[in-house]
Amino acid sequence: MERPARRRVPRRLRTPYAPALALALVAGGFAAWAGQDWYDAAHDDRAAYAVQRDRALAAGEQAVQNLNTLDHRHLDRGLDLWEASTTGELREQLTAGRGAFAGQVKEAETVSTARVLSGAVTELDDRAGRARVLVALRVTVRAADGTRTDKDSRMLGELTRTDGRWKLSALGQAPVGGAPAG
Repeated sequence: MERPARRRVPRRLRTPYAPALALALVAGGFAAWAGQDWYDAAHDDRAAYAVQRDRALAAGEQAVQNLNTLDHRHLDRGLDLWEASTTGELREQLTAGRGAFAGQVKEAETVSTARVLSGAVTELDDRAGRARVLVALRVTVRAADGTRTDKDSRMLGELTRTDGRWKLSALGQAPVGGAPAG
């Protein structure tokens, strides 16, 4: 018994896995490239710096708003918030003058509320834990007789990071127009 002769099949038809192999190589290359790109982004100092900048700005805006908002009917709560928003010499000044200031506010029976219009971080030293912010806000003061006064102002604040949180360590009025800073 003779075996039937085998038909010769061209080599290219015997390798149906070649396109799959090429596709797997391309997918592997793409995965390696994407993985390297992801790793670079995850370990980029700029991303961590941007996070600290955003945290400093949010804390600075909130602290400036807190220090420009006070209701004579809830004075202790407002002054406690002032102290919680500050650190260092500014906090010491607020604590030392709390009694006299509380007496003035109770006598005047005023309610002041602040709304942040915009803000920006002007300096950030993440390693030293220091930042400066410029905050524009509108302060509305209601007097005991019901009159209301709105005032727009720009404040410069210095922030210090303590226990992982940004707090105001200095606050002052920003110069307007061509007025020299000083």
